[in-house]
Amino acid sequence: MVQFGALHMQQALISIGMVGMALLSVFVRTRSSRKPVNAAKIMVPTLGMSTGFFMFVAPAFRVDARWALLAFLAGMLLFSYPLIRSARLVMDEGKVFVKRSKSFAFVLLGLLALRTALHSYIEQYISFPQTGALFFILAFGMLVTWRAAMLLQYRRLLRTGFVRNA
Repeated sequence: MVQFGALHMQQALISIGMVGMALLSVFVRTRSSRKPVNAAKIMVPTLGMSTGFFMFVAPAFRVDARWALLAFLAGMLLFSYPLIRSARLVMDEGKVFVKRSKSFAFVLLGLLALRTALHSYIEQYISFPQTGALFFILAFGMLVTWRAAMLLQYRRLLRTGFVRNA
């Protein structure tokens, strides 16, 4: 019975932490839109996140390759799309800025809610560390795709001076 309570406490703390990180992310993203971007600023978060793949050194985090591929594709094809649509690049006085739509914060929070619901469902079937690993891969697929789209927009904007509606 004690383990049952401890497990719920752990999940509650993780959920609170995820919401806190999401709100922090919205705050940081909103503030960063005031500063110009460059190719490095667009891609560095992807490189930073890639260090998380070291978790797979520990056997508890290893998942079936098919599951990993499905998680990556879901992040790439489904979860990245709202992010790509809610942020675009604009040029102002020769500098490139990220112009976020008014729905950007809601998109981030909506994706968090969807990921949390899926996380709760999936962890019924596989271990807690494996669930975390799959959602890390999903988030990585989402981030790589979103940042690659931003990089393409950035290069197009520098080359032509404008970006078509993405």
